[in-house]
Amino acid sequence: MSLYTAIATSDGRDKRAVSSDGRLDVKLGMQKELGGDGIGTNPEQLFAAGYAACFASAMQLVAKRQNVDAADASVTAEVSLDANDEGGFTLGVTLRVELPDHLSGDAGRALLEATHRVCPYSNATRGNIPVELVVE
Repeated sequence: MSLYTAIATSDGRDKRAVSSDGRLDVKLGMQKELGGDGIGTNPEQLFAAGYAACFASAMQLVAKRQNVDAADASVTAEVSLDANDEGGFTLGVTLRVELPDHLSGDAGRALLEATHRVCPYSNATRGNIPVELVVE
């Protein structure tokens, strides 16, 4: 049973992306590193923003279940676009998580690992692309 389905349409990496409800309407732009003008956002930035937001929300859910206060935590997602050996491309992700001081060490690492098992982005990428969890 689906809890929610997001729908978006795009006509290319350097054009536009629009959600079916119109709430998302962004100009896309090819990165300068890929030969574009760098104007507009790109799919990797959108994926990074989505993953960071999703992981942060999942962490709040897990923290609540564990009776832990993680209200001041934040997540930065770094999404790399890499060439593969077959002439195509792959993604890689580093999630940098800033935790409150009381969640340093093993408690913080345990929270991140539990969150990584709950987050839908983590579950979707597991086994497909490398995801590194970094506590900062």
